[in-house]
Amino acid sequence: MIQAGISSFIATFGFGIIFNIKGNKLFLAGIGGAIGGMVYRYFMNQNTDQVIALFFASVAFSLYSEILARKCKTPVTSFIICALIPLVPGGGMYEIMKLALEKQAVLALQKGLETLTYASSLALGIIFVSTMMQAYYRNKRKKIG
Repeated sequence: MIQAGISSFIATFGFGIIFNIKGNKLFLAGIGGAIGGMVYRYFMNQNTDQVIALFFASVAFSLYSEILARKCKTPVTSFIICALIPLVPGGGMYEIMKLALEKQAVLALQKGLETLTYASSLALGIIFVSTMMQAYYRNKRKKIG
């Protein structure tokens, strides 16, 4: 699990450099990726379905990113996109293309649906946290104002 966190941190940190994140925010973005990687690995070690593991990993790094973005006064996408990269099912996309080039349409379609399910799980986790945070801060503003 620690190894997954370290490798996810490095991948996230690298993409943070590509996305031109500067200074302390780059390190903080890497931590978001590490959180996602460790949560994913934890659930996979518990023999959880990969869709569920990806969902909980995306909820974890999205929650971290939402809170951090408000503290750092930075757009949340700076943190979410970088933390998402290590979990994106790129291997599935490669397999789809390989199977399509080998003219194995049925297998390519099966792999495509599986990969789409994984990507949808990640997206749903991000949307879930974003919606909850918006509702929380909307209610907080109503109570203050």
